Amino acid sequence: MNKEIEALIQSFYAHDYILDEALATSVFLLQNLEKPILLEGNPGVGKTMVAKTLASHLQTDLIRLQCYEGLDVNTTIYEWNYQKQLLHIKLFEQEKDRKKLGDQIFGMDYILKRPLLQSISAKKPAVLLIDEIDRADEEFEAYLLELLSDFQISIPELGTIKAVSKPLVILTSNRTRELSDALRRRCLYHWVDFPSKEKEIDIIHKKIPDIDEELARQVVTFIHNLRKSSLHKPPGIAESLDWAKTLVLLNAKNITDEMVKNTVGSVLKHQDDINFVRNKTVQEFLNPVE
Repeated sequence: MNKEIEALIQSFYAHDYILDEALATSVFLLQNLEKPILLEGNPGVGKTMVAKTLASHLQTDLIRLQCYEGLDVNTTIYEWNYQKQLLHIKLFEQEKDRKKLGDQIFGMDYILKRPLLQSISAKKPAVLLIDEIDRADEEFEAYLLELLSDFQISIPELGTIKAVSKPLVILTSNRTRELSDALRRRCLYHWVDFPSKEKEIDIIHKKIPDIDEELARQVVTFIHNLRKSSLHKPPGIAESLDWAKTLVLLNAKNITDEMVKNTVGSVLKHQDDINFVRNKTVQEFLNPVE
């Protein structure tokens, strides 16, 4: 294994994130090729935490843009501070030189920076997280292409603004819709899957050091078999941790049918899924018939 990748894995582990070698390699390439990375995978597999942990690892700012339908320039790139402009127009209204007046009232001093512009204006390279890009409109992807390709943004009144320092851009997607080829071509790509049983046990022990080994193994076995069921929303790593913390808090030594019925709300967030689990026994998930 490359020594730098190994050091990256160790640093992420110190920040409570367990990287496998493939994902660590992708993060290493993100840093060294100066290309954005698109992380796709099911909800709850830890995509967002990669960006948060990378920012902690680099001791730099995390700038997050949470995507949703209807995003536009004003909420993602910039907005004019019209009140400040109007005030300065009043102050400069005696100015006869129109070009000079334009220079005075159109400038970065009148720009309210939104996440994308903040990321290229930062003096130190920041981690820019464009979270759940699949929730945004397809038109929004067009806004991103210039930033993802050239690390610059064009503002009609000011021209092209190039990055002071190139941000480390991480896009995440839960695949609720297919992303454009134009966006994909500009990114490195990594599919983030649910962790293996052993890795998820390691994650639980890392986050909950005092949990009993057997209880941790039961939690992970139960969750992994639950993910194989036809659920509305399979539980992610966060739900595994919530349930493990709940069981430790309740001084549970083993998972019982009664314990499942009383705490399943820590794991599942849809009533049909909860009813499905309550109508089965613990052993059906701990020792399923293949």
